[in-house]
Amino acid sequence: MDLPKDDKHHVLPMPEDRAQPYPGRVLCFAPHPDDECAGPGGALYKHRRQGDPVRIIIATDGRAGDPDGRYDSERYVDMRRDESIAAMRILDCEDLEFWGFPDSCVISDDDIGGIALKVAEEVERYRPDVVYTPWEGEANSDHRAIYCGVLRGLRQVGFQGRALGYELWGLMVPDVVLDITEVFERKMEAMREYETQLAYVDYLRTVGGQNAHRSVIYNKGVGYAEAFRRIEV
Repeated sequence: MDLPKDDKHHVLPMPEDRAQPYPGRVLCFAPHPDDECAGPGGALYKHRRQGDPVRIIIATDGRAGDPDGRYDSERYVDMRRDESIAAMRILDCEDLEFWGFPDSCVISDDDIGGIALKVAEEVERYRPDVVYTPWEGEANSDHRAIYCGVLRGLRQVGFQGRALGYELWGLMVPDVVLDITEVFERKMEAMREYETQLAYVDYLRTVGGQNAHRSVIYNKGVGYAEAFRRIEV
């Protein structure tokens, strides 16, 4: 049905529907240890299955992830790091770097500038073709800070590849939907490694439900998918 010419409502285009991720060298930025799996974990594993190198940067130490003090505070940061290493090994991603920024702090513009500088240095060193980062609509302050810092860093170096935002807490209207049905159980296996976080939230249910919902776009609700927004650098 054609809309009236003066209608101010716009029909959004359907997202690009992909069976495989864009090929090339991959650089993924994650705010906390577990975001790298909960968000683009299926995509990262599919990159590795098609032979793409993958490097993952985990920005914060995740220290704020135990608000009830259930774990040994002196070992907690190492526990979260070990969880990420174990989970990413399941997804065949063993090139990880931990920046160790403080978790859940008030973020200033100077902080964003510092993140951008490190992003720019990493991009120039690694030369990725595809960059993943949280999408712009994330409400969590750390998620938002990493998005802003990555965008600024990519612009500083004139990045010419593909930059894609992934969803964690805030759902998006996607530009790209990637079918992860064949690797979904592998992603869930990796998610089970984050025991310190599963103690607080049933991420297997929430992440799995999110990925199930995304399949409505490409396969009438059968299977699983991850959603992404293109980032204009």
